[in-house]
Amino acid sequence: MFLAYRAEIQAYLVRQLQDIETAADLTQETFLRFAQQPATSTVLQERAYLYRTARNLAIDHMRMKRRQQTQAVSHDGMAAIPENRPSPEDAADAKERLILLRGFVEQLPARTRQAFILIRIEGHSYADAALLMGVSISSVQKHMHQAMDYLTKKLRH
Repeated sequence: MFLAYRAEIQAYLVRQLQDIETAADLTQETFLRFAQQPATSTVLQERAYLYRTARNLAIDHMRMKRRQQTQAVSHDGMAAIPENRPSPEDAADAKERLILLRGFVEQLPARTRQAFILIRIEGHSYADAALLMGVSISSVQKHMHQAMDYLTKKLRH
């Protein structure tokens, strides 16, 4: 069967892929898949099976090639791509504001500070913070309101 259909299947794959070497590899893979059929399965139309297998392998190959495809970019082109990080001035300003914020958080009353840290820093929900603090959710909301008011005023000045 390999001798009967190899040239035909390979020619089909060359037309599909425009690549002789890949077509030769996929031709062999096509016949390998046919040979690996379980003894219990019967292929009634061998030629149709070979074409369908070759077509599926070609489609898989083209999809894989598209996913791997990258375009070369010159050094000048790479230099023109903006960096995704803050400028040194913005980084220094952010660091300074963070230091200020830490100091202001330390000035909050203990329970208000605890609520703020649990919710804004550790990412807990209001309900979780209430359980951890042993207070009601409305109490946590009041503490958060106080914290946000205080910190907003301090950071604006």
